[in-house]
Amino acid sequence: MDQVRPDFSWGFPFSAVVGQDRLRLALILCAVHPGIGGVLVRGEKGTAKSTVVRALTALLPAVHDENGTRPARLIELPVGATEDRVVGSLDLEKVLRDGERAFQPGLLSAAHQGVLYVDEVNLLHDHLVDVLLDAAAMGRVHIERDGISHSHAARFVLVGTMNPEEGELRPQLLDRFGLAVDVAASREVDVRMEVVRRRLDFERDPARFAERYAEQDAALAAAILEARDRLGSVELDDVELRRISSLCASFDVDGMRADLVLARTATAHAAWRGAGAVTAEDVRVAAELTLPHRRRRDPFDEPGLDEQQLDDALRQADEDARSGAEESPEQEPGSPPETPPGPDGSDTDPEGPDDPDGPGGGAPAPPERPAGPTGTQFTTKLLEVPGVGEGAPGRRSRSRSSRGRAVRSTAEQGHGLHLVGTLFAAAERQVARGRGTGRMILDSADLRGAIREGREGNLVVFVVDASGSMAARDRLSAVTGAVVSLLRDAYQRRDKVAVITVRGRAAELVLPPTSSVDIAVRRLRGMKTGGKSPLAEGFLRAREVVLRERLRDPQRRALVVALTDGRATGGKDALHRAKVAAGLLADSSVASVVVDCETGMVRLGLAAELARRLRGGYVRLGELSAQQVAGVVRAAA
Repeated sequence: MDQVRPDFSWGFPFSAVVGQDRLRLALILCAVHPGIGGVLVRGEKGTAKSTVVRALTALLPAVHDENGTRPARLIELPVGATEDRVVGSLDLEKVLRDGERAFQPGLLSAAHQGVLYVDEVNLLHDHLVDVLLDAAAMGRVHIERDGISHSHAARFVLVGTMNPEEGELRPQLLDRFGLAVDVAASREVDVRMEVVRRRLDFERDPARFAERYAEQDAALAAAILEARDRLGSVELDDVELRRISSLCASFDVDGMRADLVLARTATAHAAWRGAGAVTAEDVRVAAELTLPHRRRRDPFDEPGLDEQQLDDALRQADEDARSGAEESPEQEPGSPPETPPGPDGSDTDPEGPDDPDGPGGGAPAPPERPAGPTGTQFTTKLLEVPGVGEGAPGRRSRSRSSRGRAVRSTAEQGHGLHLVGTLFAAAERQVARGRGTGRMILDSADLRGAIREGREGNLVVFVVDASGSMAARDRLSAVTGAVVSLLRDAYQRRDKVAVITVRGRAAELVLPPTSSVDIAVRRLRGMKTGGKSPLAEGFLRAREVVLRERLRDPQRRALVVALTDGRATGGKDALHRAKVAAGLLADSSVASVVVDCETGMVRLGLAAELARRLRGGYVRLGELSAQQVAGVVRAAA
């Protein structure tokens, strides 16, 4: 076997991992067929996600390039990496030393024919997500920047790990992962004991521990190489291909990528087990790895794949596969199957083409999704915190960013060096400095900083009035739909969210600040209503949450969104206290917007008055749509 073996002492051996069988299989299948598109590993902290991924590299076949034969690499992409580090940039040393323009490759180039690993991939900045999407789609990286035009191959196995409690993954990147696996710590005592025992043994003597499993890892690496060699001869006949297409249609997945990935995964599984043809069992295993994350069209859809739904879909797919195999020989290849004649000899199927029990079969209805909160949901326009911040990367408010796109240079030191601006500034002074040929003559006065622009995520605190005046069925349904729509918008814009409900005599923080907005929706499903409306307590509680979060994350700006009819109750001075509390919140430099939920012919305008005291934006509930809510916060600044 022509393979360069790395030193096993560098990390935990793949064969030594206890449990996580599905994750191990997913990684092996991607090693057999890199065209699958990588693996997304979802799970709680402390479940050996990173350990298993890092151990994979020792099993990969050697890479043959222009420099010879080398082991496959695992390249880690930090979530805080700059775009220059990822895609590459000007070779500054060569420019300054020789005066020549040269390109310095980045992490994507280093990951070619290896593994690109992103830990906490759900926290990856959006501008890096865009770069990864382009590279994954084309298998190449094209750079047009800083006066350089460059292109290089970048085919790699993309592996990402994430903790769903820290926020979900951007949908466009989610679909790029070929396979997805949810992992969890075992609840069996013997398994947990063995995990601890092996980890302690490894920490005591890593080299000796790795040597114990070197033979097993070597055998596993040889099996992967053999499966790769066998892959091209594995047959995927029309029966199994029809089964695959029927499965994807049954689960109503978007696009055709799922069909392709499922076919590749089934073929890789057949090659891995030493078979010469794909069977129904290969398709089932592939479906369990390929389809779960593609069913989530919404951040509030439950993840995973129900076993009963999969069984039903496979049963229907089996019928479709067998009916396709029994088509008339006279039928032209690629033409749709003819509808069997009815009992009266006609060409019409009396039971309908969509009746799975009818003679014509038919695809089953899409699986039902768990019911979410009631109320009409819609796309909301951007609610933006005024000014320019410096918070965590996101997609809501304007920000100065150390990792955004450099838009121009400045004589002041900005976020990093603006190389082109520095070179241009130095070039204008070369004659005056007496330079003829050779290296450029640089001075500290030539240095130019980069002004970078980006968007930031904010802390969005929802104050939801759940009092008796809001509890009318139609109004509560509309408010719930609006809150869910705003939460979906917060998910898409990478915000942290908190939810405060106001009812009775107090304001309850039902959800502390979190990046997992699907938890917020689950809390809303159990929201209680009725009683008085202590709005003052709601605003004070929102102020408390914002100020406490500022201590933890000083750069993240806050936006308070209050959904209320403004009818503060709970004493004769309840409205006055609500106005005073609103002023305190405004004095804390917190941006806000009031969504007026008042309905009926006679309007008191109390919510509008609260918006004035908050010095924030104002919009009526019926106007909270993408067309009408534009700039409500910015205009109030």
